[in-house]
Amino acid sequence: MVSLRDDLSIQDRLFALRDEAYGDFTAKLVPNVPRERIIGVRTPELRTLARELSGTAEASAFLKELPHFYLEESHLHGFLLERIKDYDACVEALDDFLPFVDNWATCDCIGPACFKKDRARLIGDVRRWLESERLYTKRFAVRMLMNHFLDEDFRPAYLDWVAGIETEEYYLRMMQAWYFATALAKQYEAALPYIVQHRLAPWTHNKAIQKAVESRRITDEHKAYLKTLKIIEESGV
Repeated sequence: MVSLRDDLSIQDRLFALRDEAYGDFTAKLVPNVPRERIIGVRTPELRTLARELSGTAEASAFLKELPHFYLEESHLHGFLLERIKDYDACVEALDDFLPFVDNWATCDCIGPACFKKDRARLIGDVRRWLESERLYTKRFAVRMLMNHFLDEDFRPAYLDWVAGIETEEYYLRMMQAWYFATALAKQYEAALPYIVQHRLAPWTHNKAIQKAVESRRITDEHKAYLKTLKIIEESGV
């Protein structure tokens, strides 16, 4: 990482790390964010910067500067949130930030470490975020269910929560599909009926099967069966 002066503003530090070619690449991955809002900073450098800033007065002020203009400012915001150790403080900061998340990349970069130690409280906040009208707040909630509640803290009802989301939004449907593909890898017997009974929208159903078949965590036997469940006449996205 480039050595940066401490007296530079956070935005100046981000521009000092700019890589135009990487910015062009990022713009293709996040097409709903205009190119002029993308600086072009690689994720490892953003995480390093977050580590250096975490806990400082500068970081505290930055977290209050919403909304951000540049994509990388939002990513950095997410990486700073990940480092908040107190659960209540982290959720409060998330509730301030999530309404301003406007793309899948920022949404998916947020993974607070404190959530691993307090899943009993997290599930209530996940449920609350699922009830939001905001696309990326819902996507974040589904991803938290996928990341934290498909192993020892799994409950079959959580599958209903995700299957019950009615949406035409591509990035939310994609997350639903990703969730069910992961559920098929980790909780096959519980998740399979949702595919057999066509409880997902056709596009989401087929995308979940596609992702499951691509997974190394699913047996060849299960993959072969899942392929037979694809819906031929699909509608939607």
